[in-house]
Amino acid sequence: MARHRSPGGQDTSPALDKAHAGAVLRVRGAHRIPAPSSALRGKVVVAAVAAGAFAAAAAGQTIKSDSDSSSDNHAGVTPLASSHDANAAMGVGGNDTTTMASSRILPADQSTNASAEVQKLAETTQITADRQAREAEAARKAAAEAARPKFVVPAEGTFTSGFGARWGTSHMGIDIANAIGTPIVAAADGVVLEVGPASGFGNWVRIQHDDGTVTVYGHISSYSVSEGERVKAGDEIAAMGNEGQSTGPHLHFEVWQGEGGEKIDPAGWLAEHGLSV
Repeated sequence: MARHRSPGGQDTSPALDKAHAGAVLRVRGAHRIPAPSSALRGKVVVAAVAAGAFAAAAAGQTIKSDSDSSSDNHAGVTPLASSHDANAAMGVGGNDTTTMASSRILPADQSTNASAEVQKLAETTQITADRQAREAEAARKAAAEAARPKFVVPAEGTFTSGFGARWGTSHMGIDIANAIGTPIVAAADGVVLEVGPASGFGNWVRIQHDDGTVTVYGHISSYSVSEGERVKAGDEIAAMGNEGQSTGPHLHFEVWQGEGGEKIDPAGWLAEHGLSV
C-alpha cells in the first residue's frame, strides 16, 4: 500500500507509519478468506449438476404441457409439411380431417390423366361390346348353318316320270310337274357351271357340287343365277317352264357323277340324302 506524505512534502511521522502497517496486516491477515478444500469443491459441482438437471426437467415438462395444450386446442388441424401440402389440403376448419382430404383440389396434370383414363375405359368398353356383337353374330350364323339342310328336293310338284327306259328310249332323269313359274332351287351347295339355251332342254342350269357331282335343271322358263356363282342348297336358281322337247310345264332333273359324267338315278341320289320325290 502506498505511503502518504504530509501536505508539505515531509516524511510521515512514526505514529502514522505504525498505524498504516497495522492496517495492512489486518487486511492481509485477519480478514483474508481461506481457499475452499477439494471436498467442498466436489460438493459444489455435484450440487450444480443436480440443479441443472432439475431445471432441464422442469423446462421439458413445461414445453410438454404447452405442446399438449396446443395439441388439444388444434386437434382438428392437419399439420402441413410444405407449401405443396398447403395447396393440396383445402379443408375449412373443424375436426373432420376426412372432409379436408376429400375437398383437396387435384393438380391439372392429375385431372388430365383422369380424363385420359376415362376415355381409355370408354374405348375398351366399346371394343369389348363390338367384339361380343361379332361373336354373337358369328355364333348365330354358325347355328343357322348347322341347322340348314344340305340337300333338298329341287322343286315342288308331282312326280310324273322316273329314270330309265321310256317310250322306246332312255330317260336320263326324273320329271316333276307343276305350273309355269314354280321356283326351282339348287339341290345342294355348289358353283354354277352353265346357264342358258341347251339342245332338247330349251334352257338349263348346271351346278357342280362340292363332291364333284353335277346336277342339271331343264325346260326352265328363266334363271336367276350366273356362271361361277356360289349357291347353297335351297337357293332359288330358276323358274319352271315348258321349253324345248316338252309335253307340259315341268322340271327335268338329272344327276351326273364322276369324271365322265355318268348319269345316275336322281331319285336314288336324293334317297341317299334322306329325301324322296
